[in-house]
Amino acid sequence: MALSPVGYVAVSIAVGLSFGVLLQKARFCFVSAFRDFVAFKDTRVLKGVLVGVAVMTVFWSVQATFGYFRGFWTPAWGLGSLLGGFVFGLGMTLAGGCASGTLYRAGQGYLQFWLVLLFMFVGYVLFAFAFPVAETYYFATLNPFEGRTLYLSVPFSPAITGALAVAIGLLAYAFVRGRSQLPDEPSGGAGDDDAASGTSVGADTRAQASIGRVRSLSAVSVGLRGIVDGTIAYGRGIVDDDRPLAKRLRDPWDARTAGVAMAIVASLWFWVHGHWAITGSEARWAGYLLAGAGYDVASVDYWGSVLFRDGDITLTIDMLMIASLIVGSFLAAYASGDFRIRRPKRRRVPNYVIGGLLMGVGSRLAAGCNIANLFSGVALLSVHSFLAGAGIILGVYVMTHYMYREVGCAI
Repeated sequence: MALSPVGYVAVSIAVGLSFGVLLQKARFCFVSAFRDFVAFKDTRVLKGVLVGVAVMTVFWSVQATFGYFRGFWTPAWGLGSLLGGFVFGLGMTLAGGCASGTLYRAGQGYLQFWLVLLFMFVGYVLFAFAFPVAETYYFATLNPFEGRTLYLSVPFSPAITGALAVAIGLLAYAFVRGRSQLPDEPSGGAGDDDAASGTSVGADTRAQASIGRVRSLSAVSVGLRGIVDGTIAYGRGIVDDDRPLAKRLRDPWDARTAGVAMAIVASLWFWVHGHWAITGSEARWAGYLLAGAGYDVASVDYWGSVLFRDGDITLTIDMLMIASLIVGSFLAAYASGDFRIRRPKRRRVPNYVIGGLLMGVGSRLAAGCNIANLFSGVALLSVHSFLAGAGIILGVYVMTHYMYREVGCAI
C-alpha cells in the first residue's frame, strides 16, 4: 500500500521522534555498548543491541518474504569495508558517541556533541570533494566484490534464513556467556613415561578432544539457561514494577526495552523507506546546507549523482527523519528533567574534533555507520556489513585500550 507524499512525511517524522525518544530514554549508544564491555565487562547496553538486532532480523526477514520492504542493502565489499569500519570505530570511541548517540545527546543539550556533529559534517564535505579519487583508488581496489546478502545466497526463504541466523547467533552468544561461567579446565597431559613409550599419546589426544566437546556443550547449556533466567527476570521486573506510570516513563529505560522497540519502529521504516541509516542522511544534509548557502552542490559528483537523484538537491524523508530524531531526544529529555546545556571540557575538545572528522570520513569509507552496519546491515545479513561491523568493533577495541592505557581494560 503506497502512501501519499504527506503520509511519507508524517511517517518519517513519527519514526524520527520515536527513535529519538527511545535512544535518549535508554541512553542507547554503540560506543557505550562495546567500550563498556571491553573496559569493564558491562553488558547493560550491549544486551539491548543484541536483542534489537535479533528482533529486527526476524521482523525484516518476514517482511522480505512477503514483499513488504524497499529492498536489501548490499554495498560492494572487500578489505575497504573492514578498513572503513575501523576508522569509524576509532572516531566514535574518541568522540565518546556513535552516530545515533551523538544525535540523541545533542538533543539532550550536550554542546560537545554538536561539535562532534559539526566536524562529522566537515568530514562529509571533505569526502565529497575527494570522492572521485576514493572511487578509483579505494572502492574499486579494496571493495572489488559485488554486494551480497545471505538472504539471496542460500536456497531458503528469507524468513527461514533469518530464523536460522538468529538461532546461530543465540547459540554463539550462549557459548561465550556460558564458557566464562565454567570452572577452569584442569591442566594435565601425558606423563614423561607415557610420552617416552608413545603408547598413550593418541588416546590422550582423543580424550582431550572429547573433553573439549563436552565443555563446549556444557558452555552452551549454561549460557542458554542464563539467557532464559535473565529473560524471565526481565519480564518479572516489568510486571512487578509498582512505580506510577508517569515515574516509569520519566526514569531511564532498560536498553533491552529500547532495543525491541527500535526494532519495531525500524520495521515500519523498512517498509516505508528501507534500512535504517544515519550518516548517509547527514551527508545529504551537508550538501543541502551548502546548496542553501549558494554553492553549486549538484556539480560535485558525490552529491549530484550518488546521494541525490539527478542532481535534485532537495529535502528527502530520511533527512526529515534524522532531524526529527534530535527533536524526539529533546522532548524526552525535557519531559524527564534531563535536558540542560552542558559545556565541553576544554582539554577534550581535540577528541571531539578529531573523532568527528574520523566518523564523517570513516562512515563514507564504510558506506555507513554503526546503525547502517551493526544494527541494520547485520539484520539484513549483508556481507559488507559483517566486515564493516567487525572493523567498527576492532576500532572500538583498539581506541578503548589506548584511552584506558593507564588503568587497563577488563578484556
